[in-house]
Amino acid sequence: MPMPPLMQRFRAWAPSREELEANRWLSTLAPHLADPKLWHWSRRGVAAGVAIGLFIGLAIPVAQILLAAAAAVFLRANVAVAAAGTLVTNPLTVPPIYYAAYQLGAWATGTPVPAVFSFTDPASIWENLGTIGLPLFTGLGITATVAALASYLLISQAWIWGVFAKRRLGRASAQAELDRPAR
Repeated sequence: MPMPPLMQRFRAWAPSREELEANRWLSTLAPHLADPKLWHWSRRGVAAGVAIGLFIGLAIPVAQILLAAAAAVFLRANVAVAAAGTLVTNPLTVPPIYYAAYQLGAWATGTPVPAVFSFTDPASIWENLGTIGLPLFTGLGITATVAALASYLLISQAWIWGVFAKRRLGRASAQAELDRPAR
């Protein structure tokens, strides 16, 4: 049965085992990366890989791919999917994600949001860094946790539905063969 186009695109986008093993930052993980279970496209491995990638991509601003690969090895998830999942944060998505996380964190902690804040004035950033930190990291923690849990549950359920649909289609075609009159 051919692979769905979305899965083909995701596999082409995810880094290969060789690319990750060749990365100098991942050299300490190289012996563990040889385990074929870490590269198998299974329901649990892919769902856990996406959850790990999203959590680390949203919660941790540096060394995301390295940390996601290490967490995937430790948690026995698909390493390529975990590494690709960190790409949710990139130069285009970080400003809106961090702004929304700050707003969520300010609401969750009860911190008042400053009416005027200039990102162009370095002095203003340094003055407000103490007030920005707690709401921002609280919001990022909440966002990362919710995104990881939701992605794990959604991917697991979609995978199960796909397997059932494939089995139902296989049974229907087998029954059609049995019901066809013999020549």
